[in-house]
Amino acid sequence: MTGDTPLGSSLNTAPPDLSERESLDLLVRHWGIEGRLDRLTSERDLNWRVSSERGRYVLKFANRQEDPEITRFQNLALQHIAAKDPSLPVPRVIPAADGATEVPLVDGSLMRLLSWVEGRPAHLAPPSSPLRRGVGAMAGRLTRALEGFDHPAAGHHLQWDIKQASSLRALVPDIADDALRQLCAQWLDWFDAIRPGLDALPWQVVHADLNPHNLLTAEDDATVVAGVLDFGDMVRTPRICDLAVAASYQIDPAAPLASLAEVAEGWADSLPLLPKESALLPGLTAIRMVTTIAITSHRAARWPDNATYILRNFPSAKAGILALPRP
Repeated sequence: MTGDTPLGSSLNTAPPDLSERESLDLLVRHWGIEGRLDRLTSERDLNWRVSSERGRYVLKFANRQEDPEITRFQNLALQHIAAKDPSLPVPRVIPAADGATEVPLVDGSLMRLLSWVEGRPAHLAPPSSPLRRGVGAMAGRLTRALEGFDHPAAGHHLQWDIKQASSLRALVPDIADDALRQLCAQWLDWFDAIRPGLDALPWQVVHADLNPHNLLTAEDDATVVAGVLDFGDMVRTPRICDLAVAASYQIDPAAPLASLAEVAEGWADSLPLLPKESALLPGLTAIRMVTTIAITSHRAARWPDNATYILRNFPSAKAGILALPRP
């Protein structure tokens, strides 16, 4: 495992370690809500599902190394989406008893409460053409709803952001498989060559993490995307990168380009692709797979107790990048 990495402090810091009792006490104090807490998996934050007589919620404690402005950025984006496209199935910000949307803690981090979004985790749904088109359609609609939104924290450095791919080279040595490591390095060479061209494409704030663990399908129809979760990786980046992220988790290794086209068709219902965006989409999709492979390889070694969660998207990324045409 490499010692000096580009991941930043929040990705290399364990999530907050508040107990269930401590978390519930804070919830009661600031929101006046009593209920049962069940811990949810998270890469860098502490999240609880709240079940109460008033309904279900998600209680979130930000990583202590996270800039509080990034948490505020996420809340403001959710409020922008609610105003721009109220029917989009995303979490709603629940103000505390005093009207605040974020509550500061003694360590400088923030806690907040969001509404619970109903649905089944999309990673449990069988792959299908309608689902791939639905993922693309939801991605395009959400990106369209975020048009015009900006915030000073939108430019923060996030290694998951595709435009930051060049700095993944520090993590490539942590990829155990020799052939996979070499292929990832080749894709990074491709990215370095095309990176200047990204500056001429449309940029905006995007979700940037539409993986199947952040999407929900309808309870009665596994082909219908019914919810979007976890806005923790939002960033201002080339718009096409959001489609590339979503598509990278939907690639059918038996038909990689056809399955990619299905996701892109759904997206184009809301946001028609520019010719340059279309040309770069397969490569940027591969770069997201490189990002997944490199970061998860590094972090699983650093946090072995959380390795199952960290590596949940590694197998699909490996299968996808091996199936796509080489750079």
